Amino acid sequence: MNIAYSIIREIERGRLKPGDPLPGTRALSTSLKVHRNTVDAAYQELTMQGWLVARPSRGTFVANDLPEPAGGETPPPTLRAPLDPAGGTARPMLRVSDGAPDARLMPATQLARAFRTALTSPAFVGGGDYSDPRGAIRLRTALSSYLISERGLTASADDMMITRGSQMGLYLAAAALVEPGEAIAVEEPGYPLAWSAFRAAGARVVGIPVDAHGIDVDRLAAIADREPELRAIYVTPHHQYPTTVTLGASRRLKLLDLARRKRLVLIEDDYDHEYRFEGRPVLPLAARVEAEGVVYLGSLSKLLAPAVRVGYAIAAPAVLTRMADRREAIDRQGDVPLEQALASLIEDGELRRHTRKARRIYGEKRDLFAAAIRRELGQHVAFDLPAGGLALWLRLRAGLDAETWAANAAQVGLAVSSGVKFVLDAAHAPHAFRLGYASLTEIELSRVATLLKRTIDR
Repeated sequence: MNIAYSIIREIERGRLKPGDPLPGTRALSTSLKVHRNTVDAAYQELTMQGWLVARPSRGTFVANDLPEPAGGETPPPTLRAPLDPAGGTARPMLRVSDGAPDARLMPATQLARAFRTALTSPAFVGGGDYSDPRGAIRLRTALSSYLISERGLTASADDMMITRGSQMGLYLAAAALVEPGEAIAVEEPGYPLAWSAFRAAGARVVGIPVDAHGIDVDRLAAIADREPELRAIYVTPHHQYPTTVTLGASRRLKLLDLARRKRLVLIEDDYDHEYRFEGRPVLPLAARVEAEGVVYLGSLSKLLAPAVRVGYAIAAPAVLTRMADRREAIDRQGDVPLEQALASLIEDGELRRHTRKARRIYGEKRDLFAAAIRRELGQHVAFDLPAGGLALWLRLRAGLDAETWAANAAQVGLAVSSGVKFVLDAAHAPHAFRLGYASLTEIELSRVATLLKRTIDR
């Protein structure tokens, strides 16, 4: 059963009229024998689309501004099957992210309340000068406590900088660590926006292969032996981007030893640490390395929404000072009210509550999407169900071309990211797709699998 689709049908038939109340999520989930989070996600999706309206302390209602049913049972435009180019007006493109969170789950009411409080606080209203380029001390202190309990990191507020998203952190880290022309080793396939940040800072980017166990440390060691200007290694060890694999204990130890022997700094991007569905999250490399040997990057965007551009970096004092100097040259401070508001969410436990809720919902979406992919594409693709993260890495069977398949899918309204996006050399592109599922609805998850199946032989 698709709850969202069924509610829309009842509205279109006139059985649910503008202003009608809907059952509470607990009552409806009990009646339908589904998880309450499934009902909650359907209500939130329909509220975002304008079919429903949520009224605090009263419940959820059919929106008052919907037109009266015109008769018939035509599916709503947002749910119609896409038409081939020759068959009529094309459906709006359904874009599959590379692993973005669902902004509809964000605790918007709590964040807005905290933001308003920050805007009217004496510290903000009476402040007549710019703030510390490292970010609000209150947020750094709150994050320090949060990271100690959630990730085993013992960094203090003085060891941390708040950035406008992790992308700024990547650029500042490279600018602080590398002189123009020096090199940073990166995973390949890997994160292309990190490569862009490193190049903008003047660094050369050297690709290191990734296999089913993460970055190939033996290949990295061989390159380090012949690359005297190698200064740092960029890794995503918890859920490797884009393949989702976790760097195993043996390779972690070998990587740490290599970095120590070669005096290389590790730039660890732990972009979605909280989203682990099986087992306990693996401790960051930064929890085992002296501060001088690592720059640790994280983001609150993955926890809340892409539009919330707040990240953080933890580094040794000398590195952090250089990062702050470079940040101040282009951006004297961050978004002070937003930083204060986010500190409130951490201090009162709201961020932890949101994370627990999102983790449950994303785990369910992962399983729904994996089942749809197996059902529709089982003979054409292979994937390892990731223990965490917000995306699947689909490997295509021999004989299938990812770029051709992606182009065919685009013709019927589906945009997906193929393997060529994640490599330095297109000749080495894996025939694979990275498909983010967290931001999609149940309807859309099923549709992605259906459209991929429909276009495989086009």
